[in-house]
Formats: sequence, C-alpha cells, structure tokens
Amino acid sequence: MNKEKVLRVENISVEFQVRGRTFQAIRNISVDLYKGEVLALVGESGSGKSVFMKILTGMLEDNGQVSNGQVLYDNKILTQIQTDKEWAEIRGKEIATIFQDPMTSLDPLMTIGKQISEVIIKHQGKTKSEAKRIAIDLMKRVGIPHAKARFDDYPFQYSGGMRQRIVIAIALACKPKILICDEPTTALDVTIQAQILALIKELQQEFKFTIFFITHDLGIVASIADKVAVMYSGEIVEYGEVQEIFYDPKHPYTWSLLSSLPQLSRKEEELFSISGSPPSLFTEIKGDAFAARNPYAMEIDFEEAPPKFEVTPTHWAKTWLLDERAPELEKPEVIQNIHEKLKNLLRFKVEYHCAKLEAHKGGREW
Repeated sequence: MNKEKVLRVENISVEFQVRGRTFQAIRNISVDLYKGEVLALVGESGSGKSVFMKILTGMLEDNGQVSNGQVLYDNKILTQIQTDKEWAEIRGKEIATIFQDPMTSLDPLMTIGKQISEVIIKHQGKTKSEAKRIAIDLMKRVGIPHAKARFDDYPFQYSGGMRQRIVIAIALACKPKILICDEPTTALDVTIQAQILALIKELQQEFKFTIFFITHDLGIVASIADKVAVMYSGEIVEYGEVQEIFYDPKHPYTWSLLSSLPQLSRKEEELFSISGSPPSLFTEIKGDAFAARNPYAMEIDFEEAPPKFEVTPTHWAKTWLLDERAPELEKPEVIQNIHEKLKNLLRFKVEYHCAKLEAHKGGREW
C-alpha cells in the first residue's frame, strides 16, 4: 500500500553571503516525507542539517537564500512564501519544531502554563479557561507530575528533562502535521535521552504526526527512525530504510559514522574518529566532498562527483565504490556483522539491569 506523501523537497540549494563571499550550505537535496514516518537526518556538526530544516519553516537568516529548487507541502510551495503573515499559518500550526536547548525556546519570565496556553489560544482559538484545561492535560501527557500544581511554575523551577517535555507539549499544542526535532536530546544525560525518545515515539503514535529527526548520533537513530538520510557537506550521500543503513551501509562516510558508535568500542581500543575536517563551503567542491577524509578514495573521487547508485528500490548512495568498475572492498571490521554485535550488547544490558534490580530487591549491594 502506497503511503501518503506529506512533503516533497526538490533539488534544494541554499547560499549564504558572509563578508562579501558566498558559500553553499545545501547542495541539490531531494527527499520525500511520508505520513506517519520518522525520517532521521544524520551527520556531523556543520553538515547542513539545521539549515535544511530552517527552509521548511521560513527561518533562514537574512543573509541566506534558496538559490535553487522548491519545497512542496499541502498544495503550497513553501519556498515561494514571502511574508511573516503567510508563514504564521504554517510555522507551529502545520510544521512545529523542538530545539535542542529548551531554555532558548522558553521565556524565563513567563510561567510554564501561560506559555502553553498562549499557543493553544492562538492556534486553536480556545478561551483562557479552555486553554488552561488543555495545557494541564498536555503537561500530564508529556509526563509532568502534579501538572495542575506546577502550571504556574517558571522554567527555572523545572529540570532540563522536564523543560524539554514542556517544549514538546508546546509543539503538540499546535496539533502539527509535521514535527521537526532538532537534536532534542543533545543537552540531556543518557537516561533522560531515552525517556524523551520514548515519549516522542509514544506521542507520535497517539497524535499521528510525521517526524523529521535531526541528529549526529546514529545510536539514537536506531531506536526512533523508519528511514535515514546521511548528510555530508550540504548534501545527502546515502538514503535508505533504517535497517538498510545499519546492516548494509554503502557510503564510506556512513561506515565512519557507524564505526564511531561508542556501543561498538572495545576497552582495549581507542574510540574510532574520522580523520581530517569537512571541506570549506567557501570553495567549489570538486569530485566527492568526502574524498580527502576517505581511506578508500580512488582517483575518480577527486575528479568527478559520484551519481546516485541504487542498491534497492528504497536505498541509494552516492559513492564510486558502487560502480561496477570499482574494486570489491570489505566494510571496516568494527561494523561487520553489526546486527549481531548490537543484539548481543542489548542482551547484555538487559541481563545486567535485571540482575541489578534483583540485587536491590533482595537488599544486596551491587
């Protein structure tokens, strides 16, 4: 059964003017978003992930512009919207965003309840009393204990994890069709990260919205995404269903990201890191942008940009290694048989926590 397409990005490029110079932050990206799916956009800092998302909500900085392509949503061409009034009908109401630092999203001088209520009044047209009731219900839904009593608290009275839950509640108050999660767990410890990810997934199933999830952490992707777009130097270099990206990655950059997973490291070995730095966006990129950092690079990688090579109908990658003339290479040892490694790691964690729990129940030290 074909899924409903809710958003289409066609050949988008974005340029910025900085001190009289032009650099290209996004290069010819095309991607579709389908109803009810979680599409993760993965890559190092500076790869263009957040800039790409700003296109969808009209939040590009004044020195940035879409130089090519278009974004289609609900019979509208978002890249042709010019006024704040037009964007107000889209931003928040149709496409909402959760940012990585909740303190930049919340007004420190306004109570939590008022911040949620204002959004409900604006986007749902409710009265003040109705908005308060809905806001308290949303606070309960996102796991705020004693929600009614904490309605009039200020952001500084909440922990980091609880503030992020409030940001999620504000986003949901708009009843969006698309939720953009811009590294929403980066500032949180791993335990709270897991809780927030589980909450987002649970709320998605309840409210039926579609998610664009931005992250640099492929470990997070495994637990939340349906499809993955791997981004490097302003372009998508590999795209596929989450199982395809994890268990049959094709681009050397994806290999490097997977090799960097702390879960795969061994005590006696150093954690893998990608050598070198991404290319300057001020200079024209010749060949494959990843070539200078790619230990498997061939001569052609420095001369000509690779096209898309189809692996399956749902999986493609831009790498000359998929050309029929390329030598056959094995993936790095650390990600070979990654399925079994991650499965064994998960089994060990479950057994460890069960044993720890039993020890505590029996009053024994652990």
